[in-house]
Amino acid sequence: MAERILCVEDDPDIGRLLVAIFGEAGYPADWVQTGEQALERWPDAALVVLDLMLPGIDGLSVCREIRATDTAVPLIMLTAKAGTSDVVTGLEIGADDYMTKPFESRILLARVQALLRRRAHDRELASSQPATDAADPPPLVVGDLAIDTAAHRVTLAGEPLSLTAKEFALLSLFARHPGRGFTRGELLDEVWGPEFDGFDHTVNTHINRLRGKIEADPAQPRYIHTVWGVGYRFADEVSEAVHERGSASS
Repeated sequence: MAERILCVEDDPDIGRLLVAIFGEAGYPADWVQTGEQALERWPDAALVVLDLMLPGIDGLSVCREIRATDTAVPLIMLTAKAGTSDVVTGLEIGADDYMTKPFESRILLARVQALLRRRAHDRELASSQPATDAADPPPLVVGDLAIDTAAHRVTLAGEPLSLTAKEFALLSLFARHPGRGFTRGELLDEVWGPEFDGFDHTVNTHINRLRGKIEADPAQPRYIHTVWGVGYRFADEVSEAVHERGSASS
């Protein structure tokens, strides 16, 4: 069965347009006009397209409520071009992506499809976990942080962390390439996809949010370091930790 998309948009013209865009691409879509309706309907959706300016409960509040319950369901914000601060806030509280109005239908559809593919991939990994444990790579371990790329799970000092899809993708990418410096452009291409036309601040926002979850002191990070004039890199010690873990278990 095709993935069902929830469109939350108070403008009837845009709401009907969204339903038509997704319907023509083979994705059944539901359209609601208020935040209250969105909070009732989102559990049945595979992906949420969420306008920020809504009557009653606004889009940012809806995003917070969704993320308090589910960190995995993909969520794309729709915002006016002037709403830069709202975009940053939305990304900080868990949105995976954003589009400014007016938007190009093909770009919005491409981003939706990319997020749905990632969600399907994550589900496949989770469902195949019992049968493939022997062949799965060991978790990447550095200090108190363990990143299990096969099970899509991260723990810190043995406690599970709740990461969004983009946060997990960033952390996994860093941990697979310890010590390598990534530019913001490279991170956008690898995690958001080459079709993403947003600004580099998207990366900064997600890195800050990720540091807030994994670092004891985000102002003096142990794991994700800033490379001034370049971008970011992950601590090199992860390679030694993984090697020691493998040696200890052999």
